[in-house]
Amino acid sequence: MSKETLIKSIREVPDFPIPGILFYDVTTLFKDPWCLQELSNIMFDMYKDKGITKVVGIESRGFIMGPILATRLNAGFIPIRKPGKLPAETIEESYDKEYGKDTVQIHKDALDENDVVLLHDDLLATGGTMKAACELVKRLKPKKVYVNFIIELKELNGKSVFGDDVEVESVLTL
Repeated sequence: MSKETLIKSIREVPDFPIPGILFYDVTTLFKDPWCLQELSNIMFDMYKDKGITKVVGIESRGFIMGPILATRLNAGFIPIRKPGKLPAETIEESYDKEYGKDTVQIHKDALDENDVVLLHDDLLATGGTMKAACELVKRLKPKKVYVNFIIELKELNGKSVFGDDVEVESVLTL
């Protein structure tokens, strides 16, 4: 299966979640077992030699490929969630996104200085959500942070919000 086949499998939903936004729905990739396996294989190959100890997934679509990838990399999985969803002590980061304001949280004891972290989410648009998640993770002082997306919307230049200390990669570019 090719990346072109994966791209053709993505559903485009106009005016979601608000008018004027074209939403790229990756659930169509997840429901197809061949697409799901191909995504898993591609991402595993991208990170198998990086020494990843924790995969951090962003609520909610990062909770799908994140644990799959963590299992394949023999790493732990850590969720980043919206406020009030994690049961133990958390730290948080607020940010602006394309269509509003939001906050993300992680457990205060989720990572340490020995961790090599792969942050994962489904889509890179302007980078606000992942930038906040990245700043949150960096506050826990891991050795290294990698950032991964299934899809990057190239024309929005979301990669530009990340510093040189973070390697940002996407499986697909639209």
